[in-house]
Formats: sequence, structure tokens, C-alpha cells
Amino acid sequence: MKRFWAVAVCVTAIGGLGACKGADTPDQTPAPVTAETGAPASTDPVSANAPQVSADPAALPIAEGAPSFAVLYPGGSVEGEPVIATGSAGPGGLVTYLTDAAPEAVIAFHRQKAEAAGLASVMAMNQGEARAYGAARDGDNLQVVASPTPEGRTSVQLSWSAAG
Repeated sequence: MKRFWAVAVCVTAIGGLGACKGADTPDQTPAPVTAETGAPASTDPVSANAPQVSADPAALPIAEGAPSFAVLYPGGSVEGEPVIATGSAGPGGLVTYLTDAAPEAVIAFHRQKAEAAGLASVMAMNQGEARAYGAARDGDNLQVVASPTPEGRTSVQLSWSAAG
């Protein structure tokens, strides 16, 4: 029950951050690309310490109709039915899945997918062993919370909305 409320607070906070971008907010310039990896170099201390992950072009959409940035971590298994909804802001959903990967690797993977789709990182949080990440762009939003389970796996709660 505590995890549910923690996720609910996190998703609400991230959603509010994603809505903060106004017409007077300057566009972000793309990060320079590193010569070694071809990936964007980052001055963000969170991404500087994040584990490096390889791109997985075969990553499966987290649910039918989900955008390219809402994908299942390779080897992950979805728990229960995804919650899918369509509102005035467009389609969105919430999915919980399990993986054997560490929370840091899961967040790094989702961050890479979000940035590849053009979303900008708006939030990163570490609390104990749990990790959270949020990204947004023009009505597209992604929120991911990854936390270890007592069984040694990682439980991931991923929510998204797409501008439609």
C-alpha cells in the first residue's frame, strides 16, 4: 500500500512538472555527442553516473498502441492488465512489470528510450534503493519508478501519456 501512495505522489508531481513548460520557455538545445559512444554527452549529474545501456531496437511496446518511448525492459514480464485510458490530453496508460535487472539499469534504459524519442528529462529521484525518472515534451510524458522486491527482482511501474 505504501508503494501505491509513493507512486501516486510521484506521478502527480511529475505530471505537474511536465505541464510547467509554457510558451515563454526557451527550447532546449541538443547535447553534444561524445566521440566514443555517439551518444549525447550530459552535464546532468544523474546521467553522468547512470549505467550505460545498449540500444535495443527490438524492445517491445509496453502495451498495444503505446508510444515508442513506453517500452518493456528486455526480459521484463508484465504483471496484470495494463490500465489504458484516453482523455482530452490524449492516450495514456499505466503498467507494472518485473525484471531481473537492477533499478539503476532499468531507469537508464527508459531514460535512453525517452531521450531517443525526443523527450527531455524533467525529474530523477533516488530514495533508498528505489529510483524514479520522468521525461516530457509537448504533451508526451513518461514516468518510471523502479524498486527492488524482497525476492531480489525489480518491480517497475511505468506510466505515459501521448499528445495524440
